[in-house]
Amino acid sequence: MHEHLSRRGLLGAGAALLGATLAGGAGAAAAPFFQRHKLPVGIQLYSLGPDLAKELDAQLATVAKIGFKSVELAGYLGRTPAELRAAFDKAGLICPSAHIAPKGPSGFSGDLSKLADEMHVIGVKSVMMPIFYIPDRLGADLRQAGVQMTADDWKWNADFLNEKAAVLKKSGITAGYHNHNFEFAPLKDAKGADTNGMEILLNGTDPSLVTFEMDAGWVTAAGHDPLALLKAHPGRFTQMHVKDVKATTKTNFELKQDPTEVGSGMIDWKKLLPAAYAAGVRGFYYEQEPPFAHARLESAKISYDYLAKVVA
Repeated sequence: MHEHLSRRGLLGAGAALLGATLAGGAGAAAAPFFQRHKLPVGIQLYSLGPDLAKELDAQLATVAKIGFKSVELAGYLGRTPAELRAAFDKAGLICPSAHIAPKGPSGFSGDLSKLADEMHVIGVKSVMMPIFYIPDRLGADLRQAGVQMTADDWKWNADFLNEKAAVLKKSGITAGYHNHNFEFAPLKDAKGADTNGMEILLNGTDPSLVTFEMDAGWVTAAGHDPLALLKAHPGRFTQMHVKDVKATTKTNFELKQDPTEVGSGMIDWKKLLPAAYAAGVRGFYYEQEPPFAHARLESAKISYDYLAKVVA
């Protein structure tokens, strides 16, 4: 009798354990994307606009209250690196990535040893060149320069990135490039084959030195598929700007898009997020371009709420 009960008890316990395991597996599969991968939802601070510099502590506190855990810098906001680090620490935020201009004393063309020291103070591990280095002959108008870039200009930028990334790597900083839609304007290479600036950058940079931050919104505005680009270049993209655009966005290469909050545009995030993760992306930053239909922090919350819950 005891043997029978014991055996029945063991069988019951085994069935219960199997049921719990299956339920746990199903639960894990149904968990939201960022929770399942234990990744923070970040925000590119450019999204918050010019008032951020004047209201840094208050806006960072709101960003943290919304639920964001990490931020990406776009400029020093009139602060020193130590002041920025103190502000992020106060808000309970980390800043693992920063956009650094290609030109200027504080940019990729400046003192890279000083830049690396400043990044270490803030806690930044990756610096992204947010735009191409504009050749002097093209002037300062970004829109005009973008569509006048030649294949040789893009090759020069690839060499520039390799050179600067090699120096920064010695200081423990990873360097990379963030795209807009200029990079996808059709070009011919030296042999007359079809190409574009993005392909030249991807193929002309050393994967052991240079990484990429995909701006999904700008890729889409250029008429390209972010998912296809990830699959074509696995391991090259380690960060992503989670940016959505409306279906009214017309294909262009001149910094034009119809922006919207993440989850309300034409990008299929349920497919793109897991594809990005599979391709090696680990840093995800919400970003939105103006014009905004809501206050900037309200838009940030709408996008965060979608991303925090999306099962992908």
